[in-house]
This record gives sequence, C-alpha cells and structure tokens, in this order.
Amino acid sequence: MKIGQNKVVELIYELVVDGEIADKTTRERPLDYIHGTGSLLEKFEKNIEGLEPGGKFEFTLTPAEGYGEVDPNRIIDLPMEAFAVNGVVQENLLVPGATIPMMNSMGGVVPGKVLEVNEKSVRMDLNSPMAGKTLNFSGEILTVRDATEKELKEGLHGEYVHQCCCGGHDGSCGDGGCCGEGQGEGCGHDGCGHGCH
Repeated sequence: MKIGQNKVVELIYELVVDGEIADKTTRERPLDYIHGTGSLLEKFEKNIEGLEPGGKFEFTLTPAEGYGEVDPNRIIDLPMEAFAVNGVVQENLLVPGATIPMMNSMGGVVPGKVLEVNEKSVRMDLNSPMAGKTLNFSGEILTVRDATEKELKEGLHGEYVHQCCCGGHDGSCGDGGCCGEGQGEGCGHDGCGHGCH
C-alpha cells in the first residue's frame, strides 16, 4: 500500500541540522501519523507521498519549506506579571535559555525561549527553535494502512478530542487554560505532553 491521503504511516527518520543530529526516531519508537491531515510539515509529507513499506527517503527542506525564517517580530518583551500563577511570579522558570510553553492568539501553545530577564519584564523568543534552519531528513517507511473512521474523527491518538491545559483540536482553551497568557501551573517545560499537538 502506498502513502496517500488518510493513510496511517509509521516511519523512522533522522533529522540533521547544522551537521548534527537534531532529532530521530527508532524502530522501537517510530513516528506515526495520518497522512494529509496537517500533522507534519507539508513538504515533508509531499516528499514521502507514494512510498511503500520498506521505501527509503532522503531530502532537504529549506527554512521556507520548514519552520520559516527567524522573525524579529516574534522576539517580544512581556511584563513580569504575565508569568504569575495565583499572583506569584514563577521565577524558577525565568532562566535565560529555558523554554516555557506560551499561548498564541489562536489558543495554540508555542515554545517560548527566555532570552533575558529584567526587573519588570522578560524578553522571549517565540520563533521555532528550527526557524531559519535547513532540515536534512532521511529515513524509512515501516508500515502504511488505511485510517479507521474513528481515527479520522478522533485522531490517531485521540488528539482531536483530548483536552489538556492547552485546549483541544478546535484550538479552544479549557476553563482558564493553564497556559493562558504565558501563565501556567502544570505546564512544565514539555508543555502539555502527548496528545496535544
């Protein structure tokens, strides 16, 4: 079976950025997703479309095809109060180099990197860590199958119905959402965990 719209694909890959391995999966812990539903980079999906199990791939994505160029407008200063939970600023999270889950205007969670901490404000970089990078992928397709009606409706891992601190598939945020406006009891450094992509 070939990779196409609404096929469940299981694959292994290695991502090399700036000559170093930035990410990889293994046969024991492969990546799986439903093709054509926007879960992966569009150009990634186009490059593996039509492949069958056992098919190998190797391709490069430019920054424009990946996560875009670094946008200086995504480097912002936020007031210290934005990091308060129940009126108390979470100073232990505000360390230059730390990544904190932040909420964007559409209710989605984006990683924000702390650049600088001042007395009244925090400078954050909301660009993707991969912005401006050339992405070199290689890997192999392990399995391809039709997605079930339930998977198409609920997501491969229930991500379309799963509710967590950052909301569900519709981008809504739960009651007060724990990541609202950069606030976040329970968000931790890994955001909301699996099932909330």
